[in-house]
Amino acid sequence: MLDASGIELCRRFYQQQVRPSIAALFPGLPHAAALLGRGSEVLGFDDKMSSDHDWQPRTLIFVDDRDESTTDVVEAALRGVIPERFEGYPTGLTVTTTRSYLQEQLAIDIKCVITPTDWLTLPEQRLRMMAGGTVYHDEVGLRESLDRISYYPDDVWRYLMLAAWWRIHPEMNLVGRIGYVGDDLGSRLITADMVDGIMRLCFLLEREYAPYRKWFGTAFSRLKCGAVMVPILQRALSGVSWPDREAALIDAYRELAAMHNAARVTDFVPTELVRMCGRPFGVHWGDFPGALRQAITDPEVLRIAELWPTGDADRVREWIWLPKHRHRLVALASPH
Repeated sequence: MLDASGIELCRRFYQQQVRPSIAALFPGLPHAAALLGRGSEVLGFDDKMSSDHDWQPRTLIFVDDRDESTTDVVEAALRGVIPERFEGYPTGLTVTTTRSYLQEQLAIDIKCVITPTDWLTLPEQRLRMMAGGTVYHDEVGLRESLDRISYYPDDVWRYLMLAAWWRIHPEMNLVGRIGYVGDDLGSRLITADMVDGIMRLCFLLEREYAPYRKWFGTAFSRLKCGAVMVPILQRALSGVSWPDREAALIDAYRELAAMHNAARVTDFVPTELVRMCGRPFGVHWGDFPGALRQAITDPEVLRIAELWPTGDADRVREWIWLPKHRHRLVALASPH
């Protein structure tokens, strides 16, 4: 392991090198300092291997939005005095404004209203890179701006859970149905897809953005439900036969149902184990999508839910190829 995390290394770099330089070169300049964006260290997942590339003491310096024209001057002056290496690593520095940086990273104006459509076009992993970063110093309202994207608004959140439940529901029986005809590989693939959907729903239920694939499982294990859900999902993935996999997924569904009801996201949703069409495949079922839809009050979110029940931008690729859904993108983007 590293002697210290990248977050702490960057903190020391700012405190020992960057902040004194700002005070000397630009006395009284209001600014913020943070570690945001790409990088394992931003999410706190870095280890010894992380330092072999693109890992460095670095900081983002934010000046007031009204001082945007000065960012190049400030950055050039700071680069002229800050050492090229710090604690053995090459250094990095960028000077920007909150508005410009978030426009570049998310393609939204953080000073304006963020609409439901805006929220659903923001990649979840990028939201985590922004909202999950570390702010070392703030005199220009950076933290306030980041708080605006700390998590989805309640009705957007409910819609995303509605879509996540629907991702699980239609294929729950297929683990058994495909295994029943001897397609063990196909059954395993469906199981893996179900596990992915269950994990994503867990992130939603705990109101945490999911990170990109590299750290998806690590972040999941750190959720409150991780201690219970990880063994169940591992059992589903390692099941020798389709009944083993199906049994584990039913257990996972029961846990999801309990989490949903405990969170009081909607009115209580009863569940039951059913056999579809009398077939020998167990499906644990509760009308969570229906309950979530009833709980949504924002008319814009309701309109989207009717037109595009697949979720956010990260899920679009799963539906966009279907011709019958293409008109929904047009309707979703059209003005009222």
